[in-house]
Amino acid sequence: MSKTAADGIRRGLEQALAFANGTGDPRKYRVHIPHEIDVKRIRTKLGMTQAKFAQEFGFSLDTLRHWEQGRRMPDGPARAYLKVIDHAPKTVAKALKAA
Repeated sequence: MSKTAADGIRRGLEQALAFANGTGDPRKYRVHIPHEIDVKRIRTKLGMTQAKFAQEFGFSLDTLRHWEQGRRMPDGPARAYLKVIDHAPKTVAKALKAA
């Protein structure tokens, strides 16, 4: 992946997180952050164990387990990040490894 592509992904993630945190200008962004997200579905779709998914994308294993068992829900930025992982997991993994 080129540096330009990685920079574009990083900027997009930063903008999504700013919007989710309420610090972005809503007139400039059109993003949909779901209120609920099925973390287990995303992980199993990728064919990963909980440990592998947590390691690959930077989550604590305990947090991942709590999300999957319904004891906790991911906050806004985490839901945005999970949505990006669901949509483009290879791109996210490449960007994280390049960082």
